[in-house]
Amino acid sequence: MNNTVSGFSKLSKEEKISWIAKEYFTNPSEATSTLKNYWNSDEKIQKLHDEFIENTISNFYIPLGVAPNFLINGKYSSIPMAIEESSVVAAASKAAKYWSTRGGFKATVINTEKIGQVHFIFKGDESKLALFFAQTKAKFIADTENITKNMRKRGGGILDIVLKNKTNLLPNYFQLHVTFDTKDSMGANFINSCLEQFAKTLKEECLAYDLFSEIEKNIEVVMSILSNYVPNCTVQAEVSCPIEDLIEKHIPNPEAFAKRFVQAVQIAEIEPFRAVTHNKGIMNGIDAVVLATGNDFRAIEAGIHAYASRNGSYTSLSHAKIENGIFTFWLEVPLALGTVGGLTSLHPLSKFSLEMLENPSAEELMQFVAVAGLAQNFAALRSLTTTGIQDGHMKMHLNNILNQFEATEEERVIIRKHFKHHTVSHSAVVEYIENFRRQL
Repeated sequence: MNNTVSGFSKLSKEEKISWIAKEYFTNPSEATSTLKNYWNSDEKIQKLHDEFIENTISNFYIPLGVAPNFLINGKYSSIPMAIEESSVVAAASKAAKYWSTRGGFKATVINTEKIGQVHFIFKGDESKLALFFAQTKAKFIADTENITKNMRKRGGGILDIVLKNKTNLLPNYFQLHVTFDTKDSMGANFINSCLEQFAKTLKEECLAYDLFSEIEKNIEVVMSILSNYVPNCTVQAEVSCPIEDLIEKHIPNPEAFAKRFVQAVQIAEIEPFRAVTHNKGIMNGIDAVVLATGNDFRAIEAGIHAYASRNGSYTSLSHAKIENGIFTFWLEVPLALGTVGGLTSLHPLSKFSLEMLENPSAEELMQFVAVAGLAQNFAALRSLTTTGIQDGHMKMHLNNILNQFEATEEERVIIRKHFKHHTVSHSAVVEYIENFRRQL
């Protein structure tokens, strides 16, 4: 079978599905039916989804859940979370309720600076290039005034442009390193438009610069693009309380718990193998809110993991300490988010999620996202240092196993009753289901 096709993008959605079903499936009608079952019954909404990306054939649903009872900076909120992993929303909700009686979460935006770069090759006198840049910097700003006009009205725009010499890393390599404030938009299109104008200005002004030789005038722009690494667009989230206030059913000895919790965080700070899984738990919370609000979780992931490695070794994003009888747990992460533009205003559920958060600014959304990450991390570490992570997770996963085996309501009642007093594992549940059904 060849499995190649010409002009696929020009086919209608029905034709695309027909080709895929015939080429890759033993039962084409069943494959077609599966795809169409996930189409939205509202043609207008389905058309909107079809146009988000290219070659759309269906919708891939991810559950949208809600974690209530988040007390953040003295105000209660319910946080939307789009995620397919069981126990994440439950864990965040439990952590929110736990800290709501212990002072809640405190969140602070530290900075909102975003970055873009024009990467170029210059073969010539570095001192002449530095002089050229100093004399031309104002021209770069002036040439983007039409692009930045609306952003400047909202209080944002270009913060600074710096010439960076990177020839010690790559021969003849320089950058225009540009910082931006894009207010409530993530700003990717805005930043990239500014950068492309900078590149154009750079080439034009170099050609006209009298001090450059002919070789120096022929500057080569390699690319102009924003960076998803935003170490100066950061937010901090924190919880703290007296050690004795940590007491609850699973924490009968709060002092021992606090010490073990801090040790668990310290291990993630110095051991990359642990830090990766530790931070993955944080991203369970962060990604779920980022996705629910129509932001780019891939950009967030890339930037955050780079931030976790900024000192030369991959380390924990969160930290904990005990000082003067006070337990404190916090994280600081870079988050370039938007509440206007992109999918935030196009996707109906993104609009719903943002409205549920009372239409936050980008800075307020940064706080919600960071708090969700911290809550998720606290819940995971509390389980790891007390009952163990699998107890709660596998009980939540039990539903997935029951769905996999298409258990009836009667079977579900009996199986859940059995596993209230037995350890849940995939093999144990499968064995119990099979034995139960054999006895019928």
